[in-house]
Amino acid sequence: MSDTPDTTEEPESPEVDTDRTVIREGRNFETEYRLDAREAGEFLIRLGEQLRDGDELRLVTDEWELPFAFGEPIELEIDFEGVDEPELEIELELPGRTDETAPDVR
Repeated sequence: MSDTPDTTEEPESPEVDTDRTVIREGRNFETEYRLDAREAGEFLIRLGEQLRDGDELRLVTDEWELPFAFGEPIELEIDFEGVDEPELEIELELPGRTDETAPDVR
């Protein structure tokens, strides 16, 4: 199986014991993938569907799972470097959702 993150919602049955590491708050985590264009496109479509349809993401591989409740605004950065070897970088930055409310004004 591929190490490509799977963003589909797949409820796990309670009797299945998984050795998958769950990435939670209080821990830093970073990983990088080299994908072909089709695989990257499919990942971005599934990611986009989760962004459009809710306020939580779930990224999953065979080794780890990263659930993330996101807030707004989402920052989209487009960076094109056209000198030497052209490169286009597209980055999304999703803030964590907060349960904080404004204080009362009295």
